[in-house]
Amino acid sequence: MAQDFSFDIVSKIDLQELDNAINMSMKEISQRFDFKGSVSDIKNEENKKLVIVSDDEFKLKNVIDILQGKLVKRGISLKFLDYGKVESSLGGSVKQDITLKQGILQEKAKQINALIKDKKLKVQPQIQGDQIRVSSKSKDELQTVMQMLRAANLDIELQFVNYR
Repeated sequence: MAQDFSFDIVSKIDLQELDNAINMSMKEISQRFDFKGSVSDIKNEENKKLVIVSDDEFKLKNVIDILQGKLVKRGISLKFLDYGKVESSLGGSVKQDITLKQGILQEKAKQINALIKDKKLKVQPQIQGDQIRVSSKSKDELQTVMQMLRAANLDIELQFVNYR
């Protein structure tokens, strides 16, 4: 009997690295001269969204730039972030919500499934909730699928886990 090999395609943020990036950003903001006396803050709300508050739009943009730099250094793709609009809040400050995109949505999973099937490889993709399992009798076919998905310019970050 031939053995089947498989891997899972997921889209998940490393939450520990996200917290580290937020803490490093807040530390840098507290030490920077241009933020002295500012009420700039980054809050992580239940790992679903980030709320960024600052004095004005210019400082808000700088806070976001600092956060993005720290996220990239920590290996977190900016594709996980979905920016909301800038809103005025109490005390003349401004805030912006950034939604964290985790998991593969059903429409995107169907698109990835179609991409895999269009290559006419001997693999079986299956949508399992917010992830996709790809199985095959050949490891080379699975490697080809991984390379093809890395090359495809999708608007979500994909990771390949449970390769066996």
